[in-house]
Amino acid sequence: MPPMDHWEISFDEHGKASQAEIGKLLGELPGRGLTDLFVFSHGWNSDRRQARRLYDLYFGQVPGLLASDGAQGVKAGWLGVVWPSKRWADEPEPTAGADGGGAAGLGDGGAAGSPVPSDPLLVEDLKDVFEGTERQAALDELARLLEERPEDPAALARFQTLMGELATETDAGPAGEDQGELALLEDDPEEVFGRFADAVPQTGEGGAAGIGDTFGRLWNGAKEALRQLTYFEMKKRAGVVGKEGLGPLLGRIHQADPQLRIHLIGHSFGARLVSFALAGLPDPADSPVKSLYLLQGAFSHFAFADALPMDRSRGGALKGMAARVDGPLVASFTVHDTAVGKLYPLASLSSRDDAAGLEDRLFRWGGIGHDGAQAVDATVAALAPVGSSYPFQPGRFVNLDGNAIVNRGGPPSGAHSDIFHPELVWAGLAAAG
Repeated sequence: MPPMDHWEISFDEHGKASQAEIGKLLGELPGRGLTDLFVFSHGWNSDRRQARRLYDLYFGQVPGLLASDGAQGVKAGWLGVVWPSKRWADEPEPTAGADGGGAAGLGDGGAAGSPVPSDPLLVEDLKDVFEGTERQAALDELARLLEERPEDPAALARFQTLMGELATETDAGPAGEDQGELALLEDDPEEVFGRFADAVPQTGEGGAAGIGDTFGRLWNGAKEALRQLTYFEMKKRAGVVGKEGLGPLLGRIHQADPQLRIHLIGHSFGARLVSFALAGLPDPADSPVKSLYLLQGAFSHFAFADALPMDRSRGGALKGMAARVDGPLVASFTVHDTAVGKLYPLASLSSRDDAAGLEDRLFRWGGIGHDGAQAVDATVAALAPVGSSYPFQPGRFVNLDGNAIVNRGGPPSGAHSDIFHPELVWAGLAAAG
């Protein structure tokens, strides 16, 4: 099969795009005769090379799947979004397994045979996405504390304070359903770090703390709490880039090629990015978006809810946005995604919130990649073999249960990046019609 037409667009953390790349896209797109354009946003990959690898692994399967289905009159292309997200250096990149699908080797600390970076180096590596003198100084001190690991409660409290110096405030403030991470910075540090120490097995430098090694255990947890804090910062950034950057660009694409059908795909925080692009469409009444496909979305499963189950007077941050998709909305989920199913809500559990049991609180702060979109009257369907049909309807969510297929990967992320199965790619094509 000939390669698909494709483009890439880079955004900065404020949603400002490369004008040269936009000019190239808008100049070339109308002359290609495309019927459909898939717009894909990566999650916590940290550079163009990693993002491109993800897109190649995914879209490399599309021509063959279209041909096997005998698709007539379809000429599809893709647009890869590149934005400043950050994958910690001890986490492996999404890779395809030997069978052509799935994620091989997740949890192995990176490429085969590569050493796991030390804790201080892991923190130093964050400087390229946390700019500014004060934040860089905070990272230096965080790295030093992780290296020294003082047996001092005041040092643990200082570590939490420094985490807060990395956090940013958005103009609109956190969404009502998505502000639980405040507990990460406001609860007692020993209680917060203890939760993460219990949840994440430790390997490499620092290792598993021995019995009675109270401070060693808490410093292991502090490292994982910092990891989650940085991910929450990437989550906020994804919303800004989607609403301020990608949404307006979709309007310009529609102007340049009015007949082109646009399909949004996002993995992890990229799922939040493409979802917030709906809020940034310049003309919501004339949306070119024909499907929305969220692969292991790392944001609140209540984001699209008209009313939150715990507070019916409030809706999710994307209340009403489903109506801007002239076609199906689809979310893959699996209990094997521990990044979204365990660590994501864990950061939001406040020790002061004792009005509900643990399972209720985990659901309160749950992510879409763990159990799908909630409080949206969604249909649940099992991820099925290539060629299967699904109960897709315009403007309605279908939650794809991938437990039987999307299940490979070790700690701390589990199957979060196990997204290259042909069954998943097929489901996205089926949603696109």
